Amino acid sequence: MKQKMFSKDFTLVVIGQIISLFGNATVRFALPLYLLNITGSSALYGTVMACAFIPAILLSPVGGIVADRVNKRNIMVILDFFTAAVILSFSLLMDSAHLVLLLTVTLMLLYGIAGAYQPSVQASIPALIGQEHFMAANSIINTISSFASLMGPVLGGVLYSAYGLRPVLWVCMVCFILSAVMELFIHIPFQKQDSQGGVFLTVRTDFARSIRFIRKEKPVIGKGLLVVCGINLFLSAMIMVALPYLVTEILDLETSQANRLYGFAEGALAAGGLAGGIGAGMFAKKLAIRNAGRLIIISSACVFPMGAALLLSSSGMVNYVVLTLCCFGIMASSTMFSVQMMAFIQTETPRELIGKVIAVILTVSMCAQPLGNALYGVLFEICAGAEAAVVLFSGVVSLGIALGAGKIFRAITSE
Repeated sequence: MKQKMFSKDFTLVVIGQIISLFGNATVRFALPLYLLNITGSSALYGTVMACAFIPAILLSPVGGIVADRVNKRNIMVILDFFTAAVILSFSLLMDSAHLVLLLTVTLMLLYGIAGAYQPSVQASIPALIGQEHFMAANSIINTISSFASLMGPVLGGVLYSAYGLRPVLWVCMVCFILSAVMELFIHIPFQKQDSQGGVFLTVRTDFARSIRFIRKEKPVIGKGLLVVCGINLFLSAMIMVALPYLVTEILDLETSQANRLYGFAEGALAAGGLAGGIGAGMFAKKLAIRNAGRLIIISSACVFPMGAALLLSSSGMVNYVVLTLCCFGIMASSTMFSVQMMAFIQTETPRELIGKVIAVILTVSMCAQPLGNALYGVLFEICAGAEAAVVLFSGVVSLGIALGAGKIFRAITSE
């Protein structure tokens, strides 16, 4: 018998995600902005944000292991209440003399919580809905995340500019409390697993088992992970570095205009993620995993008009429009690919391993992003005046990865 998708429990997960992710996006926008406004130091800003990213990488695999051994509902509830407590603590201590240290610790906690939280959400989907709805369910979760990334900073910016930081923190704290209370009423089927001795031995055994599954038992997942890492390293990182650098420093635009247009370009990225999430849900039945490579090819192909515009046009506005439209296309198609991959992983992974496997994939793919950021930061500096060459390099390498990915995914049906 087919299981309906919007059961009471999955609906509560979705609503909880809307509230929680909105609060998360808002607070992670407001706190770094507050730091930049108070200190005026871009170097300090970059250092703090780099430190904040580390716990997300470290705690994601831990979150996956815990998600398979503890009731996922309890994890979501505890982490949402803990996030509210962290925000409350910061709001009470923010007038202290050690503001930078307090901000750094707070951001590290928030990013770490997010890294541990997401595997529980993704791992709960197979327990709540039927396999035939995996693609649509992941599309909904991804769309919510993109919408929160788009609207959270907007509302946070309005509240912050009008009333200051504290009201923003209070709104976010209420969001997390509401989400936690709502999650208390979710029932997620849970079967306790046997422990392998002490905590550290259990963690090591679980992590090794998930790696073995990805490499040996289901190698197509491991190959897919390498594809994701390659795209993060050579394409996503290029977009993250090139967008602010080209718009604010290279294109022939006035400074105030460039800053404003950069904000619109970031909005286009978020809108592309939103469109990709919606598209994956609408065309869920037509998006076969064996054709997933085509979406990466589309993403890679969108890079070449950016490079061509930089080579052939001296108009800052023409280059900006091409850049923004291409970034929208890249984000939309790559988001559809991400939804496809997540649904495939959930389908192919045993229930007792799903949290650990997702956590390993998220962790490894996240590691590629900062490496790519560093790579393109150096390349754009070395190739000053020839930025188009860096963009086209990204397109060529990404297209090569996409063609290789096509062969990997087309072979799935013959396994």
